[in-house]
Amino acid sequence: MRHRPALGFIFFTLLLDVLGFGLLIPVAPKLVQQLEGGKLQNAAWIYGLLVATYSIMQFFFSPILGALSDRFGRRPVLLVALFGSGLDYFAAALAPNLLVLFITRAINGISGASFTVCNAYIADVTPPERRHIGFGLAGAAFGLGFVIGPLLGGLLGHYDIRYPFWAAGFLTLINWLYGYFVLPESLSRERREHAARTQANLNPLGTMGVLARYPRVGRMAAALFLVNLAMFGLHSTWVLFTDEKFGWSSVQVGLSLMFVGLGAAVVQGGLARKLIPALGERNSLIYGLGVGTVAYAAYALVPEGWMIYVVVVVASLGGICGPAGQAIITKSVASHEQGAVQGSLMGLQSIANILGPLIGTNVFAYFISDRAPIHFPGAPLMVSSVLAAGGTVIAVWATRGMSEERASTNEPGDATTASPGS
Repeated sequence: MRHRPALGFIFFTLLLDVLGFGLLIPVAPKLVQQLEGGKLQNAAWIYGLLVATYSIMQFFFSPILGALSDRFGRRPVLLVALFGSGLDYFAAALAPNLLVLFITRAINGISGASFTVCNAYIADVTPPERRHIGFGLAGAAFGLGFVIGPLLGGLLGHYDIRYPFWAAGFLTLINWLYGYFVLPESLSRERREHAARTQANLNPLGTMGVLARYPRVGRMAAALFLVNLAMFGLHSTWVLFTDEKFGWSSVQVGLSLMFVGLGAAVVQGGLARKLIPALGERNSLIYGLGVGTVAYAAYALVPEGWMIYVVVVVASLGGICGPAGQAIITKSVASHEQGAVQGSLMGLQSIANILGPLIGTNVFAYFISDRAPIHFPGAPLMVSSVLAAGGTVIAVWATRGMSEERASTNEPGDATTASPGS
């Protein structure tokens, strides 16, 4: 019973993290354009650099925050990250020029790595057989934030493009206050001391080495990297693709994204609790990745815009792969290294968030140009399908023989703790 408020806080934290990000989607490019001087052409590539700045900082600091949470506890690291994010949103709202805006996004990339600590916290407070539920709640938070954030950001931005930054700051600090009074520490003193003895350093690249100690997790990380490349490639080209192929307006694009968010919230927050125990974690992972592979190709090939919504419904069912994959990973890692592993995974996701948009937008630009052998705006989505298929194959390889294994209790020294060679 004592972990219910903690999980509620983690859900709210993740929701507000995504909500804060979503609030800025409709207005951040316009703020860049305003600060740049009103030239849309220049604002476009500057905004791309702004996004890359955030992802680069996440890459370097996600492993660090994860390792720090292993050493000093989840609570202090999470609270510091939330407080920093709240102040940073306020600074962005007041940014007088692009330099200050870039500084705020860099700081937000550091504090935004709190996703790492949230995932480690979930692993701490849920037994192995129920972790898919905790990670399903995390997926639901992402979906709801993606639904509410852009809608609220567009509404506030209609009055002033800086209002969404103020709103994100206030929501984040409210969550920090709630966590300060409610959130208990999830990692025992013994585990923190064990982490302090075993962690060699907090170098962001050095902490990535933790993946090498767990071969299954390393292979899963490779699979997730390809899947994230596919996903971020889709994110960066969705507006371009639907405009070029179907002539969708910004309202139609917003509705489609809201529908995607609702699907993620329903499946990962509700259906996953039923489907994953029924199918098993390995089968859920492989099924979900397979559905995603087919969905990317279907998006690229559907001839009518309304068919996109049919594909979204089917693709949403593939969302069970997220909580299933996280459950598999956390069961394969000792408890004192959960934060370091989650940080390393988030770091790899940040690299994918840099490379995926570059791949997607360049493929899109080529296949709508006169140089392309055919006019095919769906080409980047087909590339995403190929990447997701590669991730599926690696995931099958990574989890082979899993059904014969016992679940890990993740207790240091326990006979059932997963070894690095598992």
